[in-house]
Amino acid sequence: MRIIKYLFLLLLLSLVALTIFIATQKGNFTVESSKTINSPKATVFNYVNDYKNWEQFSSWIKTDANIKLSYSPITIGKGSSFSWDGANNLGNIQTLYTKGNDSIVQKMNFDGSTTDATWHFKDTLGGTKVTWKSKGKMDFLTKVNSFLNGGTQNSLTKVYDKCLANLNKSLDFETNTFEVKVNGVVKKLETFYLRQSFTSKISDITRNANVIFPKILAFCEQNNIVLNGKPFIIYHKYDLTHDLTKVSFCIPIKEEIFTSAGSDILSGKLVSFEAVKTTLKGNYTYKTKALDKSTDYFTTNKLIADSTFSHMEIFTVGKKETKSPSKWVTEIYSPIKPKVIPAPYKRVIKDSLTPAPSTIKSEDQSEF
Repeated sequence: MRIIKYLFLLLLLSLVALTIFIATQKGNFTVESSKTINSPKATVFNYVNDYKNWEQFSSWIKTDANIKLSYSPITIGKGSSFSWDGANNLGNIQTLYTKGNDSIVQKMNFDGSTTDATWHFKDTLGGTKVTWKSKGKMDFLTKVNSFLNGGTQNSLTKVYDKCLANLNKSLDFETNTFEVKVNGVVKKLETFYLRQSFTSKISDITRNANVIFPKILAFCEQNNIVLNGKPFIIYHKYDLTHDLTKVSFCIPIKEEIFTSAGSDILSGKLVSFEAVKTTLKGNYTYKTKALDKSTDYFTTNKLIADSTFSHMEIFTVGKKETKSPSKWVTEIYSPIKPKVIPAPYKRVIKDSLTPAPSTIKSEDQSEF
């Protein structure tokens, strides 16, 4: 009996000693993981920068079928955030700021431990080198968990390594699977819409669309305006050389309305026109390949582009319908210059006593 008592006391003393040992360990830690991703830098950056994509590569999310995810209204760039509540852990991440396609700075709370996280993206042979680094401080429970799992450096590195491997796998399929089809000449019908227009970098179109479209949709909801189709973009001018475009982000509506003076959301009407329709199925980053095929179709069929505007894009299937970029569908319409049909020849005999009537010409003009 005495031996059992001594053993119990020894076990208790060992447990106390272990607790003191764990509690006195340094709480600061730094974790870093890197991997070469087989995709262009801009593609990788845009994918990671959108929290809607994180469930596709975050290992702690993919392994928990019952995890609950919550997103901020805007999931891309500065101020965006998302949180999770799962069987094994809970936490949240917020983007503090981004720099071009080069880096993302975040604040992460993972099971009670707050960390400063950074992503760095660098062009390299075969793709993009992605480095994910975190600095933080552990509370006591995290120290215990770290001790049991071989240390924070070891346990978190495994998590980061899995995430980067999943990121490469997801991007390899989702962003590199696409199809372009030229549908031919079609008639685009008249459409009323609400828009916001400005000059933008072509490379910033996706980011701007994720801000502007929700804004116009919220305006429609607040004013009980009935929608009439999918969001679309009109490119009035398109300068690839200088990466600039004069653009309108548009939401089609059922009936024509007029917005108040000074509003940054304006109304418009798209006049019916003929166009070459090209369909892109897959990631939006392949839009340039679709535009190139449209241009080839114009050349092959000796069609003349109408200078009224460059082209328009309708997002038939997008992020709202599916999170898989390989399933997105974008319809591109490039306007064709209308053919001028000569008027039939008529012989006119003038009466020298009757002056010829004056003719007033009228022309319907689109704002484009």
